[in-house]
Amino acid sequence: MQNLISSAPSRRRCTEQRCISLLQSATSLPRLLQALAFLLKCGNQSNLLVLTRFAAAAAILGPGAAAAAATLLFSPSFSPLHLYDSFLLNTSLQSLSPSPLHPLPIFSLMLRLQLPPNHFTFPFLLKAISATPSPLASASLVHCSALRFGFAGDSFVQNTLIHAYASAGGAGLESARKVFGESPKTSPITFSAMIGGYVLHGRSNDAIVLFRQMQYAGIQPDYVTIMTALSACIDLGALDLAQWISSFVAKENIPKTLCLCNALVDALAKCGDVDGALEVFDQMLERNIISWTSVIDGLAMHSRGMEAVRMFETMKASGVKPDAVAFIGVLKACSHGCLVSDGRHYFASMTTEFGFEPRIEHYGCMVDLFSRAGMVEEAMEFVRAMPIKPNPVVWRTLIAACRIHGNLQLGENVTKRLIKEEPLYGSNYVLLSNFYALSKRWEKKWEIRYTMGQQEMCKVPGFSMLELNGEIYDFVAGGEKLSRHQEIYEMVEEIAKKLKRAGYVPTTSEMLLDIDDEDKEDALHWHSEKLAIAFALLKTLPGTRIRILKNLRVCGDCHSATKFISKVYQREIVVRDRSRFHCFKDGACSCKDFW
Repeated sequence: MQNLISSAPSRRRCTEQRCISLLQSATSLPRLLQALAFLLKCGNQSNLLVLTRFAAAAAILGPGAAAAAATLLFSPSFSPLHLYDSFLLNTSLQSLSPSPLHPLPIFSLMLRLQLPPNHFTFPFLLKAISATPSPLASASLVHCSALRFGFAGDSFVQNTLIHAYASAGGAGLESARKVFGESPKTSPITFSAMIGGYVLHGRSNDAIVLFRQMQYAGIQPDYVTIMTALSACIDLGALDLAQWISSFVAKENIPKTLCLCNALVDALAKCGDVDGALEVFDQMLERNIISWTSVIDGLAMHSRGMEAVRMFETMKASGVKPDAVAFIGVLKACSHGCLVSDGRHYFASMTTEFGFEPRIEHYGCMVDLFSRAGMVEEAMEFVRAMPIKPNPVVWRTLIAACRIHGNLQLGENVTKRLIKEEPLYGSNYVLLSNFYALSKRWEKKWEIRYTMGQQEMCKVPGFSMLELNGEIYDFVAGGEKLSRHQEIYEMVEEIAKKLKRAGYVPTTSEMLLDIDDEDKEDALHWHSEKLAIAFALLKTLPGTRIRILKNLRVCGDCHSATKFISKVYQREIVVRDRSRFHCFKDGACSCKDFW
């Protein structure tokens, strides 16, 4: 009898170790369920060590498994809750990021069981909250609890609190900024949390300003900060900062991981330095499909279609099989380079050579290819023959081609069809009003604008951004923000006079208003990119390259005027509009007037 009693603890330790071993080797959900069955069979559902390992194993398998494990763990029929400790609950909280299961009930259980939270609890809890659909209210509750238990000043809690608030956007960003302002700000993690929140919610300018402050404070950016800052650079076309980051990575010997190199290639190319992107690409010891597609897409955006096609062929020769994104890149290159036959070949090869069906994005690229080449009727026939329903992007591409190439009746018909599909999208009504204006049916145009006003729709204003000495300046069409900048207005007038003497004739057809040509010429002066160029000419030395980012497609008049400005003022001007780069030099553009 004594031997039997003494052997009982030994058997419990054996089954405990067996359970832990099974959980550690549970690399799939079926294996985890097998371990769970053994756990229950051996009566280890009250063993805190085993339960903690079970929660950790479920977390590794993903959000679904973690949520299921947490639901099971805290079911009253599974194990006596009064046996649980803070370590198990913290592990469960850690496993719920991200997860469809909300973490607050677990934290509430911890408080009901009178288990004191520690400095691990709040970071785990806040990280899980940031992955929920509406994190603001939950983050506020946890913030109050952190204050109550004396952890609000802990740096880890502050960093995750900034991240949770920032994930909410809107008012959450302001709360995050308040916590950020009260934190010591001695770690790049603190800055990364705030910068990441700004980028996530489209406030890249604020992100860049904060990144600059981080530099001035002498805090070295870490890997996460660099990746986040590169995303902001892409949004704003901030080439100077993207190039600085590239130099910083090289100077500080930061490990050039595949992800970091891909981000550098993408940022440099999209900010205007495709040669710098190629240099990073050539130095990469390892490349994947993302590396190749970033370069191909960058070359396409810079009107270097033939180079993009050659890069695509080099990628295939190196043994990398192109995916759907790679084909989008090469088709865009063919479109921007007017390589119609090459585009047809690559579109067909998707099915014949690589065996996968084109997606709507590929069909859209082909419509864009035909449209840019002036083959509007063929583009329309292609759309009619598509085996999948055209999306609004395809229709708008065709509509733009009809406007550019003068096929007004077809453009009007397609736009009316688009309005039926998207009756609440204001830009569609703007497109239709433009066709009425081009055919001088002013009453019809104002009917459309009246309808837009009744439905509280508004036209997206054109704006341009300019990076100068590390600062981002924005300019709105019409110059509403520049009422006090008389020097810019004077410079715009001076540019207009010099261009007229050089032979420039305004393209008044771009002004779709029922006013005389003189008023149209005056209105054209105040397009946002012209204001940005005037400011750059005032603030930079002769010969300095000017770089501008525009949110809309460059209009025909601004394109023509910028070519003249580049020649008259002997400047190289690079403009990135919503689809490509235009490099203006000596009176010509890299797009060869085909955009």
